Amino acid sequence: MSQRVIVYGGKGALGSATVSAFKKLKWWVLAIDLEKNGPHPEADNRILIKSQHVESLIDQERQVLQEAQEALEGNKVDAIICVAGGWAGGNATSEDLVKNTDLMLKQSVWPSIISTRLAGLHLSEDGLVVLTGAKPALEGTPNMIGYGLAKAATHQLVKSMAAKGSGLPSTSTTIAILPITLDTPMNRKWMPNANHSEWTPLEYVTSLFEKWIRNQERPKSGSLVIIDGEETIVGD
Repeated sequence: MSQRVIVYGGKGALGSATVSAFKKLKWWVLAIDLEKNGPHPEADNRILIKSQHVESLIDQERQVLQEAQEALEGNKVDAIICVAGGWAGGNATSEDLVKNTDLMLKQSVWPSIISTRLAGLHLSEDGLVVLTGAKPALEGTPNMIGYGLAKAATHQLVKSMAAKGSGLPSTSTTIAILPITLDTPMNRKWMPNANHSEWTPLEYVTSLFEKWIRNQERPKSGSLVIIDGEETIVGD
């Protein structure tokens, strides 16, 4: 039986690279993203979150769980990889602080908690869950309060999922990746003069996913894995 993976945020730069990488390995891939972003052409199955559900976490969960159950047809998945997210700045004096915080929660925390529900229902015994955190959120983020808040919440979620009594299979692993700077078209657009050779290629990240799913050099559950260039630093 082919291995199965769910990619949440499957139409973003890292999500698209992840879907493509696993399709090259001939894995079955379910890609989840917003309806406005469109379907990933390579995915075996797709869930497009309807525009009327964008403002409701409960409605998003209901749609995703129902369509995932139909797509999986009773099969378990080897991994759930959540790479949905975004960025917005703002400090305490910013008029858009609350607005941007709301956006960050929707873009990072909502997909992460729905991925947690998917894992509780469909993850295999030795399965892997990967969420996306951020190294700056290990400390204060005064100029991007909402972003730091959302990413710190994701880090805490990883710790909870790794703890006894989380509801996940006892032999499963949940970790967060904390990439410094990914080499994406959008990052190149906004930072054209940066040293791009120091950035992390998307292929490097997807190669980590592949190894970890195969239980090769897999960090312990609850780890926060900083990715700097083509190096990883595994933290607790």
